[in-house]
Amino acid sequence: MKKQWLVGLFLFNEVEVLDFAGPFEVLSITEDPETKDKPFQVMTVSEDGRQIKARNGLKVQPDYSFETAPIFDIVIIPGGYGADHIEINNPVVINWIQAQSMHSEILASVCTGAFLLAKAGLLDDKRATTHWMDIEILQRKFPKVTVLSNIKYVDEGHIVTSAGISAGIQMSLHLVRRLLSEEIALQTVKRMEYDITKI
Repeated sequence: MKKQWLVGLFLFNEVEVLDFAGPFEVLSITEDPETKDKPFQVMTVSEDGRQIKARNGLKVQPDYSFETAPIFDIVIIPGGYGADHIEINNPVVINWIQAQSMHSEILASVCTGAFLLAKAGLLDDKRATTHWMDIEILQRKFPKVTVLSNIKYVDEGHIVTSAGISAGIQMSLHLVRRLLSEEIALQTVKRMEYDITKI
């Protein structure tokens, strides 16, 4: 088992709060029951490293900019209005996501973060999902993607996508189970008082 994965959570203006806060909570509290080591070091990153304003006004100060960020093992791309309406038109962000795909072990999205992966060409000829309100739009805009509905997450190996907002928690618990063990995932579920049937 790898001792620790460096996780990068991408932040931007108008990001959906639970899209990044859910995975942050899951991965940051996960620990090895025997050694008490933390398998995941979770950091945040934005394009310029400046404070961002998430949906409904929450202000967050990222740890890194694109320029100063380390190489992440896992990169999580959240959604929200800022993803599919703003950052999807930002070539700097799309290029950064493409670069992360080359270096990361896992590149994951939550909600409409899937639109950024699709714009980067990373979902071509793959199965994916997104928020139920955006399923048809994602399929129409990116016909090379097989968009699945009524599912919380889709694991395609290197690429993992999840449905809307709270589904990012389930996806993150799935990653804990995949990378570590069922036991550790269930321990994390218990600590969070999350519904054990939803992982």
